[in-house]
Amino acid sequence: MDCKLWLAFSVWLLLPTSEAGRQMPKLSEKKLCADSECSHPILIARAVQDYYPGDCRFIPIRQGQLIYVYAMLRDRGNLFWAGSVQDSYYGQQEARIGHFPSSVVEETHPLMPASTEVETTNWDFHCN
Repeated sequence: MDCKLWLAFSVWLLLPTSEAGRQMPKLSEKKLCADSECSHPILIARAVQDYYPGDCRFIPIRQGQLIYVYAMLRDRGNLFWAGSVQDSYYGQQEARIGHFPSSVVEETHPLMPASTEVETTNWDFHCN
């Protein structure tokens, strides 16, 4: 009996506890993008402070990093943006895509107007 209990406990410990592959709550119902696919960056921003994400929908940002912004979430007063972060040396680290608070960056280079309103989908907030 003790052996079965120990085996069950061991299997439980090995189960994944991360948020990967899990649907997370939506942050917004709509987003503003440069095009209907949100495939063109709206602007380039520079991080003015470090940001450590609370869950897998968000990306970590270090002060001074450049962020390519692809979408601005609409429902909550543009509090969150979506974009990709590249390390200071291209190729040193693969780009990460996710959300971050707009308050931790400053706009440095406007690229295209964010004039297209697009509905968010569950995939916008899915953890990979």
